[in-house]
Amino acid sequence: MYKLKTIKLIIMALTTSFLIAASSSHASAKNYYGAIAYSPSTQAMGWAYDYNTKWAANNAALKKCRKHASDCRIATWFRNACGAIAVGGNGGWGAHWGHSVKNAKWKARKTCKRHDSYCKVRRWVCTTR
Repeated sequence: MYKLKTIKLIIMALTTSFLIAASSSHASAKNYYGAIAYSPSTQAMGWAYDYNTKWAANNAALKKCRKHASDCRIATWFRNACGAIAVGGNGGWGAHWGHSVKNAKWKARKTCKRHDSYCKVRRWVCTTR
């Protein structure tokens, strides 16, 4: 009887330890944010990565872009990932994010092709995860 209680206590302690370790490692995972800003009139860009908040990444990208144009806007933002922007031959553009550079570029070209042809990726950037 005492052996059974001891075994149950050990199992409970191990289970609790495992759950605490799993939840603390997930909670301490750091999020990194990035963004790409774009000016449709001048094709100026600004980008940012490894910021602590989406707001900070967006503002940094806009600030860099606005050094060259007044109509900059956020083309895409991302968290623990990559972002890309593609521009077409007639000024159309598209931007997107992905979990890899390849995926972000593919999505950006696909989005651009809805508005234009001859879409080429002009900028990509990733967080350092």
